[in-house]
Amino acid sequence: MTGFGAAQGAGLGLSWTWELRGVNGKGLDLRLRLPDWVEGLEAQVRSETAKALTRGNIQVGLKVVSEQSEGALRLDEGQLSAVLDAMARIEAQAMEQGLSLAPSTAAEIVGLRGVMTAEAAEVDIVALRALLLADYARALSVFVGMRQSEGAALQQILERQLGEIEALVAESESAAEARSEAQTVRLGAQLARVMDNAEGADPDRVAQELALIAVKSDVTEEIDRLRSHVAAARALLAEQAPVGRKLDFLCQEFNREANTLCSKSGDPELTRAGLALKTLIDQMREQVQNVE
Repeated sequence: MTGFGAAQGAGLGLSWTWELRGVNGKGLDLRLRLPDWVEGLEAQVRSETAKALTRGNIQVGLKVVSEQSEGALRLDEGQLSAVLDAMARIEAQAMEQGLSLAPSTAAEIVGLRGVMTAEAAEVDIVALRALLLADYARALSVFVGMRQSEGAALQQILERQLGEIEALVAESESAAEARSEAQTVRLGAQLARVMDNAEGADPDRVAQELALIAVKSDVTEEIDRLRSHVAAARALLAEQAPVGRKLDFLCQEFNREANTLCSKSGDPELTRAGLALKTLIDQMREQVQNVE
């Protein structure tokens, strides 16, 4: 299921924003973009996320911004010495070539990159990590809540589809019963024609072959299994644990029985019901891919 969660916080001279984004996935694929200078944060974020989620491609981002003005300026003696040495070499080469360079001022030298640096304020990493994790818990809760809302809507869709499948199974059963009567009459007529035109044929052998044809076209087992699958799917939807993979497997079994039903039908009405079942099962399986 898709989802989004965000939370903001501030403390210790810093402000931050958490964001979680998730889309469908067969397993839990967690991708983090966290500042590496907050030691121990990534491991705890992974642990907390794995406790709350089991499936999905999840992206977690954290942006931390300093709210303090830059610290005191410090002269980098090493960088200054390197700059002055470079300037001396440049001026010497210019003089050798008869060039005259304008003198540099102290303000210009101080303005060069790296000569003056701002000392960063020290941050208590342990305290910061605790604050960040508290706000991450809020963002994760929002994310989970959004997925739960989507899941509730998805459950209603699946329950409606199961009701439609159940109705089609009942239609298939009625069509199979109507076909049975017509099939008995048809097989009887075929048997009479065979016996009239097959002098010396063993009546018992012919009867056995016709009985075998009738058994092969019987769809009672398929209808019983389809009803059983409907009951199993409803039981799974009532569970509070992740059931996406189980439902996906069950959809495969639904499709297997519908295929067999169509192959055995030999009747327009039964074939129509079987094809409608296959279409509905495919639609349900698409929705099941979004279930955690």
